[in-house]
Amino acid sequence: MLSKSQIKLITSLKQKKYRQQHGLFVVEGLKTIKELLQSNLMLHALYTTEPFNIDAKEEFLLSEVDLKRISFLSTPNKALAVFKIPDVKSIDTNQLMVALDDVRDPGNLGTIIRLCDWFGIKDLVCSKATVDCYNPKVIQATMGSITRVNISYVDLVTFLKATETPIYGAFMDGETVYTKSLPEQGVLIMGNEARGISKTIEAIVDTKISIPRFGALQATESLNVATATAILLSEFKRDY
Repeated sequence: MLSKSQIKLITSLKQKKYRQQHGLFVVEGLKTIKELLQSNLMLHALYTTEPFNIDAKEEFLLSEVDLKRISFLSTPNKALAVFKIPDVKSIDTNQLMVALDDVRDPGNLGTIIRLCDWFGIKDLVCSKATVDCYNPKVIQATMGSITRVNISYVDLVTFLKATETPIYGAFMDGETVYTKSLPEQGVLIMGNEARGISKTIEAIVDTKISIPRFGALQATESLNVATATAILLSEFKRDY
């Protein structure tokens, strides 16, 4: 049976302030949980309707009714796990990095984390206003890739001013990415879903790049930020 304290702790982790306070985050879904169990992340507790056969101190067998009481999903999966938030690692600036300027949608961030994993981007640097990477919806969208990408939340202006590698920003009016010679090292900045890259960050950008529209009417306003990230990373990696 679930105790009141267990229920209170787990449900509180839906909010960022309690995730930070307890240093814990929630993962749901058998596939993602199994992938995280094989990573360096530390398990705090596992609640499941089917045994995982792990350390008995950390595994709790529940009925589907009890699992539904703690799940954040409308249709709960067969397991919910609580992991410890890992310590922050230093950023390796001698490579290609992705930086996010105020990306707010959890699905977009989760997809961008998966893209970083796919394209071998080790460091994802986020402004402090970017959605929390341990948001349950972000975790779900990463499909386990969060274990293989170092995600840092920084004062983005300070970080960019200190970096010595070239800084590229995604803009509607930038140079077409298809004709640019792109480096192995640098920072690719992606902006907010509605406003794009802020004026403050724009002033620091060395090179503005864009994905040209080929539609006859040129009517599409913009691309989804995750979709644009995929296209741009593909171009950065084309010759490497």
